[in-house]
Amino acid sequence: MAAERGGCSLEAVPLPPEVRESLAELELELSEGDITQKGYEKKRAKLLARYIPLIQGVDPSLQAENRIPGSSQATAAVSKQQKSRSTNSRDERFRSDVHTEAVQAALAKYKERKMPMPSKRRSVLVHSSVETYTPPDTSSASEDEGSLRRQGRITSTPFQSHSNVEPWLNRVIQGSSTSSSASSTSSHPGGKPAAASNTATASAAATVLADLMAHAQLGVPVNSRVSSKIQQLLNTLKRPKRPPLKEFFVDDFEELLEVQQPDPNQPKPEGGQMTVLKGEPLGVVTNWPPSLLAALQRWGTTQPKAPCLTALDTTGKAIYTLTYGKLWSRSLKLAYTLLNKLASKNEPLLKPGDRVALVFPNSDPVMFMVAFYGCLLAELIPVPIEVPLTRKDAGSQQIGFLLGSCGVTLALTTDVCQKGLPKAQTGEVVTFKGWPRLVWFVIDGKHLAKPAKDWHPQVQSASTDIAYIEYKTSKEGTTMGITVSHASLLAHCHALTQACGYAEAETLTNVLDFKRDAGLWHGVLTSVMNRMHVVSIPYALMKVNPLSWIQKVCSYKARVAVVKSRDMHWSLLAQRDQRDVNLSSLRMLIVADGANPWSISSCDAFLNVFQSRGLRPEVICPCASSSEALTVAIRRPPDLGGPPPGKAVLSMNCLSYSVIRVDTEEKLSVLTVQDVGQVMPGADVCVVKVDGTPYLCKTDEVGEICVNSGTTGSAYYGLLGITKNVFETNPVTAAGAPVSDQPFTRTGLLGFIGPDNLVFVVGKLDGLMVVNMRKHNADDVVATALAVEPMKFVYRGRIAVFSVTVLHDDRIVLVAEQRPDASEEDSFQWMSRVLQAIDSIHQVGVYCLALVPANTLPKAPLGGIHISETKQRFLEGALHPCNVLMCPHTCVTNLPKPRQKQPDVGPASMIVGNLVAGKRIAQASGRDVTQLEDNDQARKFLYLADVLQWRAQTTPDHPLFLLLNSKGTVASTASCTQLHKKAERVAAALLEKGRLNVGDHVALVYPPGVDLIATFYGCLYAGCVPITVRPPHPQNLATTLPTVKMIVEVSKSACILTTQGIMKLLKSKEAATAVDTKTWPTILDTDDIPKKKTANIFRPPSPDMLAYLDFSVSTTGILAGVKMSHAATSALCRSVKLQCELYPSRQIAICLDPYCGLGFALWCLCSVYSGHQSILVPPLELESNVSLWLSAVSQYKVRVTFCSYSVMEMCTKGLGMQTDALRMKGVNLSCVRTCMVVAEERPRIALTQSFSKLFKDLGLSARAVSTTFGCRVNVAICLQGTAGPDPTTVYVDMRALRHDRVRLVERGSPHSLPLMESGKILPGVKVIIAHTETKGPLGDSHLGEIWVSSPHNATGYYTVYGEEALHADHFSARLSFGDTQTVWARTGYLGFLRRTELTDASGERHDALYVVGSLDETLELRGMRYHPIDIETSVIRAHKSIAECAVFTWTNLLVVVVELEGSEHEALDLVALVTNVVLEEHYLIVGVVVIVDPGVIPINSRGEKQRMHLRDGFLADQLDPIYVAYNM
Repeated sequence: MAAERGGCSLEAVPLPPEVRESLAELELELSEGDITQKGYEKKRAKLLARYIPLIQGVDPSLQAENRIPGSSQATAAVSKQQKSRSTNSRDERFRSDVHTEAVQAALAKYKERKMPMPSKRRSVLVHSSVETYTPPDTSSASEDEGSLRRQGRITSTPFQSHSNVEPWLNRVIQGSSTSSSASSTSSHPGGKPAAASNTATASAAATVLADLMAHAQLGVPVNSRVSSKIQQLLNTLKRPKRPPLKEFFVDDFEELLEVQQPDPNQPKPEGGQMTVLKGEPLGVVTNWPPSLLAALQRWGTTQPKAPCLTALDTTGKAIYTLTYGKLWSRSLKLAYTLLNKLASKNEPLLKPGDRVALVFPNSDPVMFMVAFYGCLLAELIPVPIEVPLTRKDAGSQQIGFLLGSCGVTLALTTDVCQKGLPKAQTGEVVTFKGWPRLVWFVIDGKHLAKPAKDWHPQVQSASTDIAYIEYKTSKEGTTMGITVSHASLLAHCHALTQACGYAEAETLTNVLDFKRDAGLWHGVLTSVMNRMHVVSIPYALMKVNPLSWIQKVCSYKARVAVVKSRDMHWSLLAQRDQRDVNLSSLRMLIVADGANPWSISSCDAFLNVFQSRGLRPEVICPCASSSEALTVAIRRPPDLGGPPPGKAVLSMNCLSYSVIRVDTEEKLSVLTVQDVGQVMPGADVCVVKVDGTPYLCKTDEVGEICVNSGTTGSAYYGLLGITKNVFETNPVTAAGAPVSDQPFTRTGLLGFIGPDNLVFVVGKLDGLMVVNMRKHNADDVVATALAVEPMKFVYRGRIAVFSVTVLHDDRIVLVAEQRPDASEEDSFQWMSRVLQAIDSIHQVGVYCLALVPANTLPKAPLGGIHISETKQRFLEGALHPCNVLMCPHTCVTNLPKPRQKQPDVGPASMIVGNLVAGKRIAQASGRDVTQLEDNDQARKFLYLADVLQWRAQTTPDHPLFLLLNSKGTVASTASCTQLHKKAERVAAALLEKGRLNVGDHVALVYPPGVDLIATFYGCLYAGCVPITVRPPHPQNLATTLPTVKMIVEVSKSACILTTQGIMKLLKSKEAATAVDTKTWPTILDTDDIPKKKTANIFRPPSPDMLAYLDFSVSTTGILAGVKMSHAATSALCRSVKLQCELYPSRQIAICLDPYCGLGFALWCLCSVYSGHQSILVPPLELESNVSLWLSAVSQYKVRVTFCSYSVMEMCTKGLGMQTDALRMKGVNLSCVRTCMVVAEERPRIALTQSFSKLFKDLGLSARAVSTTFGCRVNVAICLQGTAGPDPTTVYVDMRALRHDRVRLVERGSPHSLPLMESGKILPGVKVIIAHTETKGPLGDSHLGEIWVSSPHNATGYYTVYGEEALHADHFSARLSFGDTQTVWARTGYLGFLRRTELTDASGERHDALYVVGSLDETLELRGMRYHPIDIETSVIRAHKSIAECAVFTWTNLLVVVVELEGSEHEALDLVALVTNVVLEEHYLIVGVVVIVDPGVIPINSRGEKQRMHLRDGFLADQLDPIYVAYNM
């Protein structure tokens, strides 16, 4: 027993029989490859655990415990280092510690799972083994704790004391969220140590087992880095998946895509239906101006010295203060100039109501304000946009689209800004991509004219005309212009004034962008209404000094400040200068993005730090707004009648079902939100369902907030359809009754109304991702990713989360910028932990996680990431990531169920079923040979050797062969006599020098040429059996010579005939390194053999005697030789002769390799049989002269020509641009009647079509190009020939093919696949389609194996080097039912037959054979049959840089190898695109994506991909890939 060798005796514990049985089963599983080595060891350890005595009496679990202390010390060190870092780090998105700790606790639940790391070229890591990676530390402290420990403040009185308490919000978390976070970590004590001890126990047991096992090393046959990674990948995939879904919807009847069914246990809203919430009425103000311009006029004339706006430079110095008088006078000047001084062709350039673009940098609020009010005074409509910096700014094309659709022709800007814009050669500003032609007008003082004395603008009351257009970018990246009328503008100023209690001459500091949103509403519009003084703080100053806004509040004693949470967070990081500030002057700190999920933590932290510096808690006023509805809600201080602030801790899981539940048990996945105050004065608000009819939500349900008030935007400019949907929504009750006769505006905010009628926002419609019917918010996912120690690896503010639709569902993509100093290994660890954190907290899988180099994501105008542009780049493959992790296996849960094989229907009942259904049995045949006129000739021409002698006597000088060299000149020729005489000399040499006997095998190793043909006939004359062999390539002996050696050995050749040069090569030193040169048989060179005749030419005793052997290597890497008898040889020649109408007067051109299959027959046999002249063009010569073949065809006016796909591809790629040059040289292809591609595969329609199109200019007829089909068992089954109907093309449903069914569809329908007929079936050939397993005949509509019966079938395999047993019945198969007498040969190809509408020469309807692909190459995945070429075609279409692709399977994983024709930084873009396209079009998950250099995918002489060679190379790690991605 194995135990004795292990050194610890198991005798004491005999194993019970059932354990022994289980062990035996395990062994079997391992040897079959059903279980991985690791899984085997694990299960075995489990079985033996009870029977193995403990090592030296120490319990393994104790040993593990000893390792723990070390790791906790490391933790402490890490958290210290992080604390020091976080003080000076800039941070746009700050999230509370609760979340960080929740994430850490969630991660601690996961044992560190080994995932295979992607391998990347140029990386040090490539050589280190995956096993050595140390799992990163999960328990390190949050990076924010050091700088921001919060002492927490009690939130307002608990909600219970209010009368309108909702039952679901029955408790509020008292104290700050820190207190709850402490409990959240303690609820998982020792998450990490427990995990460590488990693995340690396992490994300790494993070491004991290692000694016990003597027979463990089976496992995967190839042992390399690749296979160890694939093992890991398989281990990660063996984890139980999400529960399978029951129901399906039919994507078409073939493939059932799962349709997500709602989980019966999902939380459902239980509250009553909400009622419309009414804001307080708008107060009546005495002497309130009738319009904003009236207010400006009043202040400009009565209070001209009052300060309106102060602008600061980047050092924080005030550079200019605009007074109300100056604003009025300069706006008047601008209005006058715009209307009167700008003319083109004596027409005024502008008329009232025209739209004008305002292009002002963030640092110039003064000029912007003048431009804005100048436009209003001139009754023009300002459209403020960002300053375009380059021709390709993120999103700038969309802005151009907006300007174009608004009909903007004029852009206002400043002198400085105009100088900075990119210029064309003429000195004018360039036209940006997608922009209309603009006139740029600089509005600095010197360009403005003084208004005429009699000119006065009309200052009217506010009307419903458009006042201005604010741009907004949607989730998809389209930019829309939202129109705001004069009346809404006035009403919004009124409502803000009332809600914020603005008073005349108050000072307000504004950090926001003054061109749009809250920055515009507070800092440019409402401020003028109330004659306030605005201090505008530019973004550039905030970047230099984040504390600047607080210092300005302090120095100007500002009463109000408008900021975003980012600004509050930044100011916390600049602790040095906080001492001297005092914020007691503030009565309102308006947080414009209070609706963001992370604003609450910024507010709390900010209060913590600045409460001691005069900041009162009630001053912080978060607000919610949207471009469509303007301000939706704002928190009021108590003195303005606001209720105490509220906070809710909600369950993330319930939120994903739009249900609000206060979280009680688990602190891990919660969202803490704060209220954004009350609705605006004069507004009605309700919450409606997001999808479908806008029904009112229940009180405990999340929906879209809708507003009806006079203060919202009125339309998307020029877009009537979506305007109706958004600005004219009519919410209805459950009964369907409208709640109001007024339309509501959708805000795009998702939220609910809480106790005290406070509004809570939990997310935005733009960030909503619906995965598996559950809703997730992009911002929440970002927050979770940020809580995974991000500072070490990625930049905090530079993370984008969005969803892409793949296979009918949203898939989450997370893109982050990686720090330059992060190692591959670290980043990979971070990525895998982000996946785990998101999975834990949101219960959703991330489809793709990509890291890009620092500073490469497209930026939004004021910091932040341009999400839609990032998404666009991701989908176009232009993101250029440096690290990618795809997890399709966990995310994609709606794949069709794997197909179960049906219980076999007997072949007999299949036939009956087909007959009943009116389908005929799929069989067809070429013309009957016995009826044809050349029967007597055929009897004479039974032996080719006889034919050659007869021709040498009757037409001695008739030229049979012309060989061309690369220059297109004739290198050698052979007439009938010359060929006969040379053959005689070769025969004499074989018998005398070689001392060969009749029936000996002779290998002919020659380059393509006349010698090869002559020696072939020489062998026949001597009674020997020739085998043509491709000579080794002198530059590549290592790979080409072993094949030669193998063929020589397998064919048992007694002698090798060759040229002097090749003979030297075979015996050279270089050859000795590749093969054993001592074991070659006799080698004769035929360059100078004596002129001797043989005494008598051998005549075979029977036509069934072996004539020659045809050796070739299949695409699956099997070397096989087939036996061709004399009878079969002459029958083959006769069929080809009849089909192509070949006579001595004809000329044909052949551009094929002469070593096997039909290529060999056309070179060596057919000319001698039919007497026509063959113009031989060796394909190798095309490498130095691509146009050689086509020029020869044109020069010799050839009607029939043959080529291979590789030749056709060389011509298409190499001559694509040269057709004109060829026409000038007189190349004319109108002579060609048929050009046939010799192939053993499905016709490559795309290639033949592009070839036809390309050379149509040179006179090539569209009908000329066709394909042939042959295989090992019969080298010529179909050949178009010269007569007969044109080849037909049908479109079949690709999904039906996977089930072996043929369903014809219309061209262009989804999932359609074009298939072209492979030429006409040759005379004497019968074809039938048979079931691959039952061997019964199939009906027309089924895909099955093509079986062939014909006089020129080969008689059998000489040998199959590879898998002999599999091929025993290839040549003598019989149907299991029906015609059981006929003997058929199995081609190994799948195809189908179809009767066409066309008729052939005899008036019969023509049967077409369609070849779908080789049976050996098909991939069995998910119970279905896939053809590699279909997947490859999809992949090649996925990105312009994919030059070639090959797929194969390995242990049930689909591996896709892609050749990248482009720079290496594009490599990782391909991973996601390849995965997407294969999922979408084939419902398959790609397991491994391998990106390699062009030319790595091996291709044989016929132009076919050698996928198995590629697979071996991949597993043996020989491809030197640029990148290997293992999809989790």
